[in-house]
This record gives sequence, C-alpha cells and structure tokens, in this order.
Amino acid sequence: MKIGLYFGTFNPIHVGHLVIANYMAEFTELDHVWLVVTPHNPLKDKSTLLNDRHRYNLVEEAIYDNPKLKVSDVEFKLPKPSYTIVTLTYLQEKYPQHKFSLIMGEDNLRSFHKWFNHEVILDKHKLYVYPRVLTFQEEQEVKTISHDLLNDFSSHKNVIICEDAPVMKVSSSFIREAIKNKKDVRYLLTEPVYKYIDEMNFYK
Repeated sequence: MKIGLYFGTFNPIHVGHLVIANYMAEFTELDHVWLVVTPHNPLKDKSTLLNDRHRYNLVEEAIYDNPKLKVSDVEFKLPKPSYTIVTLTYLQEKYPQHKFSLIMGEDNLRSFHKWFNHEVILDKHKLYVYPRVLTFQEEQEVKTISHDLLNDFSSHKNVIICEDAPVMKVSSSFIREAIKNKKDVRYLLTEPVYKYIDEMNFYK
C-alpha cells in the first residue's frame, strides 16, 4: 500500500488538518494517510503543548470513523529529538510491504534543504505538497529563501505539488488562544475533539 505520512504536533488537531489528510487520501494515489503525532522536543518549551498521549487521543477521536486515516505514535518510541529520516527508515523496515511518502505544506518544502539527510529522503520517498496561507511573519521568512531553491525541489520527480488541495487559514495556536479567551471554537474542531478538550479543560 501507498501510505502518506502527515506529521504534526496536532495541538490540537483541527478541521484544517483533517481537510488536508482526507484530500490526500481521496484525491491522490495514496491509499491511506497516517497522522504521525510528534512528541515533545525536550530542547523546546512545552508550556502550551499537551501531553503526548492526550494529543494522540485527540487525533484518534477526530478520525475514528474514517477507514483511510490512521493515527500513529511511532515517534514516541524513537530517540528525541525526532528526525524524519530516522522515522522513515524505521517504518520502512517494520512495514516492508508499504511504500511511504511525506505530506507537507509548501512552507516546509521551502525549508526542506535544512532537513537532516533531506537528499536521502527525496531520493527514496515522494513528497506530496499542499499550498498554505502564510501568516505575515511566515511571509517575511519566505522572502529570505531563494525561489530558485524552491523551484529546484518543485521540479524533482518525487515532488507532487497538489495545487487543488483546499487551504484553510486556521491554526492550532489560534484555537488555543481562542479557548483561553473563552471564545466558541466548536466549528473549527470535530465534535468528539471539541468535547474532549472541553471536558478536560484543556487550553483554558
């Protein structure tokens, strides 16, 4: 099977994540999409980051009724900080019957040259790239990156640009801040996720 790996902290998972995951599972050659919950990086501040297992549970709640989507905690068991190439190597060895690809936003493709062993990743795995509506700060950062570099990656045989993928300008940080300020965010989350967050008093 062709499996797309969609990495994220999912803090929390929201409708924007789910739209992308479902699009990749339905409108590309991928058979399934695994949402890989990234663990807390011990070198970074985690004041706003939920416990790894709670974030895993939220993703599980969000996708429970979609047979093409699966949540994965593979990186919980691997050395930290997590490197994508290590995760890919581990999964390919554990599931030799599958072919793994990466799902990422265009912003990640722009900084892909900074990834550890990115040449090896690009040589052995396909990258499914979706457009992203950037924040002002992200736009400023993008301006410092060579467009020639982006074009080099875009034209690679293993890079599939999914221009028709729907884009939603919603972020987990926006949702966290909204909950903190007692705003109603029920339509930005699936009902099970909203209930889980509300009952556990997360982000308040």
